[in-house]
Amino acid sequence: MLHAMTGTTRFPAFSIQGRAGASFKHTHLDTILAGSDEVGFFEVHAENYMGAGGPPHAALERIRRDYPVLLHGVCMSIGGPQALDKRHLARFAELVRRYEPAIVSEHLAWSTHDDVFYNDLLPLPYTSATLADVCDHIDEVQTTIGCRLLLENPSTYVVFEASDYSETDFIREIARRTGCGLLLDVNNVFVSATNHGFSALEYLSDFPLDKVGEVHLAGHREQSDDEGEPLLIDSHDGPVCDAVWKLFDMVIARAGPIPTLVEWDGDIPEWPVLKAEAEAAQAILDCHVRLGVETEIHHAAAE
Repeated sequence: MLHAMTGTTRFPAFSIQGRAGASFKHTHLDTILAGSDEVGFFEVHAENYMGAGGPPHAALERIRRDYPVLLHGVCMSIGGPQALDKRHLARFAELVRRYEPAIVSEHLAWSTHDDVFYNDLLPLPYTSATLADVCDHIDEVQTTIGCRLLLENPSTYVVFEASDYSETDFIREIARRTGCGLLLDVNNVFVSATNHGFSALEYLSDFPLDKVGEVHLAGHREQSDDEGEPLLIDSHDGPVCDAVWKLFDMVIARAGPIPTLVEWDGDIPEWPVLKAEAEAAQAILDCHVRLGVETEIHHAAAE
């Protein structure tokens, strides 16, 4: 796992391999600090910490003394055709330097057009031209921040007829060209599969799991479209559903104990509720570690 460290290390280094973590919310700070060995790590959205100081940084610095922190960007617009915002990228790089995150990640999406910033992660056509733009942007980000970036698969509600690649082939080619890692959001797979009528299992069977450095789990909201068909919204405002837990279990069975985050960004519950979700993810990770050890022992005994 690559750590982003430029200059003197300010915080302790922690291993997050095989650990489950949770989104860090300031309302949970006192409860977290009053406990011990709460979760494996915390992840924060970079854009919430792009000011110079104040209470947000005071809280995050306190958490970073005791826990690994992962930095997740949501506004870089890596999938857009226009140049990256240099000021935004510089602030992002400063956060990497300041907090030495164990993982740095962003989305395969776009959210800006000219000087308009959209409060959403919008889909992109999977074409050769888009592929070139995305790879150029990732190269620029990785050069600027000085470490590997993980790219997250999207949740989508529309698709482009102009696409030349499947989503998994497009993501695979990005990783091959740029050397970036991948962040597999299992809930995003389930949401998109339901919305577009494809098999989540087939998608995951074709996903380059060997490039995955982190997994995300989250809740979603169930709605219906104008024709009465199921429409899932990647809302991050509730617990992980049973179907996503089952898909996660299958992913870990194949790929091993990848660091896993439970996201919860709306209708924030009390800390014990979010902690319980992270503990459920940890239980699955631990189960497959034990199964892997038992398999190795069985094979060694048979030789």
